[in-house]
Amino acid sequence: MKEKIHPNYVKVMAICGCGNTFETMSTKKEMHVDVCSKCHPFFTGQQRNLAARGRIEKFNKRYGK
Repeated sequence: MKEKIHPNYVKVMAICGCGNTFETMSTKKEMHVDVCSKCHPFFTGQQRNLAARGRIEKFNKRYGK
């Protein structure tokens, strides 16, 4: 590989919108993310907000299961 053309790859703290922080590696100095494993619906098993829940119920009502 060529010398001195690659960005520095350092440890950073990623901050989620829910307030959770975790350490990861990045070329940026600071990271802000919208969702993480603590608040993502796939990992928690819960819907994220009531508006999405209403749309899903409306879809299921209209088209059935």
